[in-house]
Amino acid sequence: MDIQLLILPGLGNSGEKHWQTFWHEKFKNSIRIVQDNWDEPLRKDWITRLDEAISKLEEPTILVAHSLAVSLVLHWAETNSNKNIIGALLVAPADVDSPEHTPEIIRNFSPMPLYTLPFPSIVVASENDPYASFERKKYFAEKWGSDFVNVGLQGHINSDSDLKYWEEGQLILQKLIEKIF
Repeated sequence: MDIQLLILPGLGNSGEKHWQTFWHEKFKNSIRIVQDNWDEPLRKDWITRLDEAISKLEEPTILVAHSLAVSLVLHWAETNSNKNIIGALLVAPADVDSPEHTPEIIRNFSPMPLYTLPFPSIVVASENDPYASFERKKYFAEKWGSDFVNVGLQGHINSDSDLKYWEEGQLILQKLIEKIF
């Protein structure tokens, strides 16, 4: 069975040194969503764009979300569904409810939905992520019915983490695929 990856960057998009960019280049079965406004995101607009992208899918697809896009996945799945979405890799969720951890510009993604996702998922968390406490990410995983993977001290698991192809993340993705099938 062919599987597609739908790559969902967070606030500001994922730059050229971000693992999502490396994955998009490496995996020919990947599609990368493009939002109209990466720097002043509106939840409604981002959900609409995600729903448009998902409606065009023809293959079973795993959502690969980073940071703010994790909240996007939860908001989308709360009111939408598509049989082609078979799982989600949720990396470094930003705590959109916490003024201490995230900028005001993303507060319209609050409150963070807390329900069991309708497909298998894995939350990947770093112990020193400045955009959400480690305990809060564990709590999210529990509420979403997600498996939880601690990758140690990797910051926000973004360009600054200098992960390139992020081989550890590819192994985690493979575990998700094995769980689905």
